[in-house]
Amino acid sequence: MAALIDLFETADFEVLFQPERMSLLPSGLLETFAPEVMKRALWREEHVFEVLHGLPAGVEPGTPPRSGHGPGTSVTSRQKAEAAELAALGHEIKSGAVGLRRRRYMEDGLVGLARLVDHRSVRKRKEFGNAPDAFVAAMRQAIKEGVETSTRNGAYLIWRTGEIIRENGGDLTELPSRRTLYRLLDRLAAGTHATGSAVARRSTAHGAAALFGELTVSAPGEFMQIDSTPLDVMVRLDDGVVGKVELTGMVDVASRTLTAAVLRPTTKSVDAGVLLARTVTPELMRPTGSTR
Repeated sequence: MAALIDLFETADFEVLFQPERMSLLPSGLLETFAPEVMKRALWREEHVFEVLHGLPAGVEPGTPPRSGHGPGTSVTSRQKAEAAELAALGHEIKSGAVGLRRRRYMEDGLVGLARLVDHRSVRKRKEFGNAPDAFVAAMRQAIKEGVETSTRNGAYLIWRTGEIIRENGGDLTELPSRRTLYRLLDRLAAGTHATGSAVARRSTAHGAAALFGELTVSAPGEFMQIDSTPLDVMVRLDDGVVGKVELTGMVDVASRTLTAAVLRPTTKSVDAGVLLARTVTPELMRPTGSTR
C-alpha cells in the first residue's frame, strides 16, 4: 500500500487511459434492423473500438497496438489514422465521420452505429400521432375532472379540453380535426368509463393503481391484514330494526389465524382499533373478560 501511495505522489505520474462507461442498449432495438445493416454496424464497431482503446476487440493479452494507436496517442490522432487506413482500403471517409461514429457508439452502443447505417429502422412514432403534447395533457385533465361529476358525452369533454388549453394560454388554432379529436378521446378514455356508468367510472378511478402482489412473512404477528365483507343474512339490530351486517376481521398472514372479528351494521375506522385491542389483549385481561 505504501509503494502504491508513493507511485501516486510522484511528479511524473499520469493516468494514460480511463475506461468510459457506455450506455445500456435500448431493449429490442437491434431486432428492428435488417441483417445487412447489422453486418455493416458490426464492421464499423471493430474500427471504432480500436479508436477508443488503441487495440481491436478480442486480441490476445500483450498484443502491441498498431502504428498510430499506441500509448500517448490522442483520440483525434487515432481517428485520423483510422480514416487513412480505411481510405487505403477503398473506403473514402474523413476523420470527422470516424469521430461521429465514435460518439454515437459511446452514446448508444451498437444501436448508434446501426442508426448511422439506416436510421429509418428505428424511427419512433408518437404515441398520439400529431396531437400536441399540451392538448393531450388537457384532455387527460378533462377526463379526470369528470370522475366525481355526472356523466358527460364526448362533445363536452372535447369542449372542456379546449377551455383548459385556453385557460393555460394555449393556441386553439393548433388543434387537430374534430374526427381526430374523437379518435384521441377514445384512446385516452379507454377503460375509464368517462362517458359511461358513473358507478363504474368512480370505482375504476378509486381502485388500486397497480396489480396486487404477494408478501412473504416468516413469523406470527409480522404482518396482519384487516378486511370487511357484507354477510348475506338479516339480523335484528340493537334498536330492534332488522338489517344486514358486515364482518370485519384481522388475520395473521404467517399463521393464517383469525385473531379478532367484529359484526357491525356498517364498518367504521374505529373498528380497526377494536380489532387491534382485541388481538394484543388476552380475553381474561379485558375489562369485560370472564373471571371464572
